[in-house]
Amino acid sequence: MKGSPGKMMAAAERYRAACHAVSDDKAPLEEGGWNLHQLTSHTRDVEIYVYGARMRRTVEEENPEFQDFDAEAWMAENYDPNEPFADLLDNFMSSVQKAVDWLDALPSGSWDRESRHEMAKGSVFTLRDWVERDIAHIEEHLETIEKANN
Repeated sequence: MKGSPGKMMAAAERYRAACHAVSDDKAPLEEGGWNLHQLTSHTRDVEIYVYGARMRRTVEEENPEFQDFDAEAWMAENYDPNEPFADLLDNFMSSVQKAVDWLDALPSGSWDRESRHEMAKGSVFTLRDWVERDIAHIEEHLETIEKANN
């Protein structure tokens, strides 16, 4: 699964480039939706506290179980509209780079380590699954930014 870290970094770099193409980070990207500042705060936090944490725990613990993540509740409690946008983006990119470096250094058998999720009883999620979900999450929000810029 050595290609996945590179795919993750590429998605993050495309995300950063798309952000730089937006002139107003406080303008809604979609009618009634989040602005770029909110979206990037969310994307960074999910990278660190959801997928990043799930990846690490899947490798470091024996079959951990993860709780569901409520993005709206998280934003209500943690979003800081005054955080500089450049800091949000830098922290996101730094987190992805750390994850990529860590993933690249793992033995190949780590990719099949298993975990569980409370909302998917009986399902198994491997490190590979969490990495792919992380990439999909970045790409989902990248698509939102790209649609708003076209």
